[in-house]
Amino acid sequence: MELIDNKNCFVCGKENKIGLKLDYEIEDRKFKAEFIPKPELQGFKDIVHGGIVTTLLDEAMVNLAYKLKLNAVTKTITVNLKKPTVVGHKYNLSGEIVEEQEKIIKAKATLKDQNNELVAEAESILVKLK
Repeated sequence: MELIDNKNCFVCGKENKIGLKLDYEIEDRKFKAEFIPKPELQGFKDIVHGGIVTTLLDEAMVNLAYKLKLNAVTKTITVNLKKPTVVGHKYNLSGEIVEEQEKIIKAKATLKDQNNELVAEAESILVKLK
């Protein structure tokens, strides 16, 4: 199965009307993006829903694999939410491939605040599609 970018990804798709439209770059085999959450993404008042934070971390790993032509999707993801992600604050999202094997990829991602403090982190196993 080949993965196809149809510009409708919830996180980075520019044609997704309800998506985040995240701008990112791939540099030295690493995913990098800035993120300023809007009020529509909150769970409790002024706190971004944990599912959105998890989605961002997943994107940093899977999108990187896609851009590196590794054709892989998430098999498992483990997320550690260290402190609340606050609406309106600026965050730095990053992702990297830790290990690549024949059928799987191990990756990690982080979300850090303006003071470079860790807000959330994830580890994932991606499975390569045939």
